[in-house]
Amino acid sequence: MKYRGINHLAMATGAMDATIRFWRDLLGMRLVAAAGKPGYRHYFFEISDRDTIAFFEWPGVEPIPEKDAGRVAFDHVCFEVEDSDTLWVLKDKLEAADIWVSEVVDNGFIHSLFTFDPNGIALEFCYSVEGVDIRKEPRMLDAAPSAIAQEGPEPRPDKWPPVENPTPIEDRKIYPGELRKLGRHASGEPG
Repeated sequence: MKYRGINHLAMATGAMDATIRFWRDLLGMRLVAAAGKPGYRHYFFEISDRDTIAFFEWPGVEPIPEKDAGRVAFDHVCFEVEDSDTLWVLKDKLEAADIWVSEVVDNGFIHSLFTFDPNGIALEFCYSVEGVDIRKEPRMLDAAPSAIAQEGPEPRPDKWPPVENPTPIEDRKIYPGELRKLGRHASGEPG
């Protein structure tokens, strides 16, 4: 199997407008695709030329309590494969291993299949449809987008306060973390 990267991470939200303000306007990720109908929205924000983060909005979704990294909840992760053949090979392998796998689904810009890992984590595998790139041609297909969503795909940093007191270089402290040793050579010297 040859993978091209993570196509998208999928999260859930009950507050799409606040999500747009944070991901598009504060973090600077373009809103490149949006679909929706009453009671449901699915929006994608561009991380890079290959990666996005997506949010599903349904009524009643509550924010999870803030917690340290390593204890994060999300909807699913989507890995992109090279082509249609690779997706079908993966489907056949999962079925041969007696692991549940969905049918291949046409999502317009990607073709996908879904399964679960042994931990119950929902996984999607997809390949990009030739000639359709939501990063190059953002699409708003939400039947009833909010005023914030209608502001367009480009970040609106003016919606957040400017940084007035940046951290001075002499005050920039970096603290040792648990994985610090991964950056060291066998000799113990920094890598």
